Amino acid sequence: MRRQAKNRTSFSRRALLIGAGQAAAFAAITTRLYHLQISEHGKYTLMAKHNSISERLVAPRRGIITDRFGTVLAGNQQHWSALFVKDTAPEPYAVLENFYRLVPVADAEKLRIQRDLEDHPGYIPVMLKDWLDWPDMAAIEVNMPNLPGVVVQEGSSRTYPLGPEAAHTVGYVGRPNQKEAMQNSVLALPGMRVGRTGAEDADDLSLRGEPGFVQTETNVHGQVMRVVAQDSGVPGANVALGLDSGLQRLAMQCLGEQTGAAVMLDVATGEILAMASTPSFDPTLFDKGVPEDIWNGWINDPRHPLLNKAAAGLFAPGSTFKPTVALAALKCGALTPETTHTCPGYLKLGDHIFWCDNHTAHGTINVVDALKVSCDVFFYKTALGTGINNIAAMATIMGQGVNLGSDVPDVQTGLVPTLEWAQQHEIHWAEGNTVVQGIGQGYTQLTPLAQATMIARLASGLSVTPHLNRRIDGVLQPKSVPGAAPDLDVDDRHLAVVRQGLFEVVNDPAGTGYGARLTIPGVQMAGKTGTAQVHDNTAAEKAINFNDMTMAWAQRPNAWFVAYAPVDAPRYAVAVLVEHGNYGAQTAAPIAHDLITYALLNDPAGRDTPLANPPPMPPLTVPQGNGA
Repeated sequence: MRRQAKNRTSFSRRALLIGAGQAAAFAAITTRLYHLQISEHGKYTLMAKHNSISERLVAPRRGIITDRFGTVLAGNQQHWSALFVKDTAPEPYAVLENFYRLVPVADAEKLRIQRDLEDHPGYIPVMLKDWLDWPDMAAIEVNMPNLPGVVVQEGSSRTYPLGPEAAHTVGYVGRPNQKEAMQNSVLALPGMRVGRTGAEDADDLSLRGEPGFVQTETNVHGQVMRVVAQDSGVPGANVALGLDSGLQRLAMQCLGEQTGAAVMLDVATGEILAMASTPSFDPTLFDKGVPEDIWNGWINDPRHPLLNKAAAGLFAPGSTFKPTVALAALKCGALTPETTHTCPGYLKLGDHIFWCDNHTAHGTINVVDALKVSCDVFFYKTALGTGINNIAAMATIMGQGVNLGSDVPDVQTGLVPTLEWAQQHEIHWAEGNTVVQGIGQGYTQLTPLAQATMIARLASGLSVTPHLNRRIDGVLQPKSVPGAAPDLDVDDRHLAVVRQGLFEVVNDPAGTGYGARLTIPGVQMAGKTGTAQVHDNTAAEKAINFNDMTMAWAQRPNAWFVAYAPVDAPRYAVAVLVEHGNYGAQTAAPIAHDLITYALLNDPAGRDTPLANPPPMPPLTVPQGNGA
């Protein structure tokens, strides 16, 4: 009995100890659960929320580009894209294989996707396929459980309503390259585009905007359950150019199938009202990628459709350079309004003969008459008396052969040579070199934009700078304010002499541009024709006054015409180049005539709103010129 009582006592103690231990453990668990579920409920709720909600950046809407009246030149078109966020997929490469089985993706694109996944942080979405069609979208939506991390997002592509008619001026966009994306992670976002040429390039930073975000709730398998929050970001600024789309389209139509360029400026501000280059191209193709056959066609075309000839094409200016030579001679005293030179039809220098145009003997004439009839001999002699350095100095003042400070991308400076330049290039400069510079030949190479700047400065007496931008998000840009440009460093009396010569070019029956005179009552235009040789005629050809029109197209002279109007209150200046168009009076002058007429009738520089009923263009005939 005593032994049994002892055993019962021992068992009761053990049971008590075990029960106490269990109670303590239960109390500890209860306390911990209370701490986790009650005391720190907010903390762990937030942590759980962060684990189930992912955030990705989205590309902002690119700003639109319009002309001065609001006509869209570069806009956006909505479409759908498939993206992949690597960090939200448990097995990323298995997801990609599933996607490729559902949606056709080219091998080159698969390599690009692989590279993007390796180069970009996992939270930055990678484009799987842009411009999804409905079968692709349906396949993705139905198979979403097998595609964790894949999202379908609304995107946009760039559209250009004027297409080739404004391609060189407005430009185009393209996907950022690998280097750009590494330098700026925002550019790695799917849908981001970078301006490559034209206004798209010049205003790229303004047009880009700031990225937004999308917060989504995902389950443990990485599938999107719902959108928690989203912000579309800050859209890019809207940019209004100084262009008049009607004038731009007319310039392209006038050039037609010819190879060349035309630029019109507001002489008071330097705003580019039209800038055409032919042949052109379709800028919309660059957003998606240019097909190889089309690209090869462009780069193998001898007429160079991708080159903006207006701003980047370099050509000998021919006789359109004579106003600059005249101003240089007047400035340095080598010429006065009364100075005369005798033209027997040629200039003999040593054993070389420099012929006048068409071997014409103009007799004894002054600078006004020499400009009117485009006498080469007069300007041969004037150049010799002036010197190449003085000519180059005046060219700088007139905006030729120098950096214009324009917002047009890829503008070529061109060249007006100096003695220092010749020494640097180991060229022995002889008098014959100076002679041919006097008529815009030899080493002188300029763009149509530079020639438009020259004639605008001559007309206005202001150092205007050609520029595209007029307004950014509605704010008028400083250069577009009339009177912002400083006065030209040229004596007004000298300007008056040269202006008189250019007036007579167009309005005197003996002028080389008489056929291009305006038909608008009471309004007159001043201008200068130019014919620039690209083929060095042989002595035999020169002796018989060889007809350039019998030559192959690529060897015919380039045709030029520069002009401004109205004469009594200049507002519009234009430069036209027709490659291998032979005589400027025959091919370039009619185009300038039509553009000036349109501008005067519609007055785009004087308005911010388009005319409801613009006046019709008067019936025109092709003007016949008198020579260079």
